[in-house]
Amino acid sequence: MSEKILVLGASGQIGTDLVEQLRSGYGNDAVVASDIKDASRAIMESGPFEVLDAKDGNRMLEVIQKHGITQVYHLVAMLSATAEKFPEKGWELNMESLFHTLKLAKDGYIHKLYWPSSIAAFGPTTPRTETPQFTVMDPGTVYGISKLSGELWCDYYHKKYGVDVRSIRYPGLISYKTEPGGGTTDYAVDIFHKALKDKRYECYLAEDTALPMMYMPDAIKATIGIMEAPAEEVKIRTSYNLSAFSFDPKTLAGHIRKHIPEFEMTYHIDHRNDIALGWPQSIDDSRAREDWGWKNDYGLEDMVSDMLKNLK
Repeated sequence: MSEKILVLGASGQIGTDLVEQLRSGYGNDAVVASDIKDASRAIMESGPFEVLDAKDGNRMLEVIQKHGITQVYHLVAMLSATAEKFPEKGWELNMESLFHTLKLAKDGYIHKLYWPSSIAAFGPTTPRTETPQFTVMDPGTVYGISKLSGELWCDYYHKKYGVDVRSIRYPGLISYKTEPGGGTTDYAVDIFHKALKDKRYECYLAEDTALPMMYMPDAIKATIGIMEAPAEEVKIRTSYNLSAFSFDPKTLAGHIRKHIPEFEMTYHIDHRNDIALGWPQSIDDSRAREDWGWKNDYGLEDMVSDMLKNLK
């Protein structure tokens, strides 16, 4: 049976890149992009697009039946910093949209489901360096609470109803294709725009606040990789740790200065630093590497060079 794929949240940071990659692999007509707002021009013009509010389960079913969808990539979420401003809305969006897709999978309308978790699912008493796959998880943000809850619901639906749901815990993601989207790690995207435009950046995290990060091409590779892995290789149905490299703002600024010597960094630390201090500094992702063959292509220097080249 040929796959028909629906991407929820196709206008977002991950969705933009994911739809392009999926269409190049499965064919333009096989990948339906959807969001509550129009996606990029390239996505709108290259294949089918549906306006879809992920909180509307009836509309979701209508789109799935209309296109004969077999797989869903669920990327809809209110991110950490934004959800802290609107806690109830963040919880409602993040959880309702997940329940709709889990129920549709349980009822046989979807054969395979992808839903991402995040390092935000960890918390202040989680071991901060080389954070293990299985450890203390006590998130202190609405976003993190929804991600941890979602992981447990995914595992429950897999064990109870046999739903083939797969997940990875994204670190901070860096991409040149979309603007920052309200996440705590978004300084690592914004800094490149400001470095090229203004030769300076004011950072809201402290210079030594280190976080795990990943370049978007690797995040897309991992996302498609876990979905294409044989079911028996996906042994963890909560969510897999995922990692590429870690850095703090001072280190990143130093790497940018190798390309733009006049670049200056100043600091105006705000509430996002407190969020970041409750997250890991580095991640042990050995289970993903062992179970389904995850391997990153980009290191920190490769990422910095590629970001500046593409943004120019």
